[in-house]
Amino acid sequence: MCRLNLLQKGDYMSEIITFGEIMMRLNPKGHRRFVQANEFEVSYASGEANVAAALSSFGVETSFVTKAPKHEIGQGMVSELR
Repeated sequence: MCRLNLLQKGDYMSEIITFGEIMMRLNPKGHRRFVQANEFEVSYASGEANVAAALSSFGVETSFVTKAPKHEIGQGMVSELR
């Protein structure tokens, strides 16, 4: 059985949970094109994670659910998002 909780005026949610994937972006240094670059900076991004982080900065309790690989890249992703 599924229970639906409807919010009424004056009610608020106590926690927001977002679900999504994380993307790893490779950024060529010095605004070069990929074919010109031999070094890249790595950044991680996710719309869902950004929403959770923004709401968290306003004091809303948030969680982000994703699947991360169990190797150095996955650990780097988790560390940067935390």
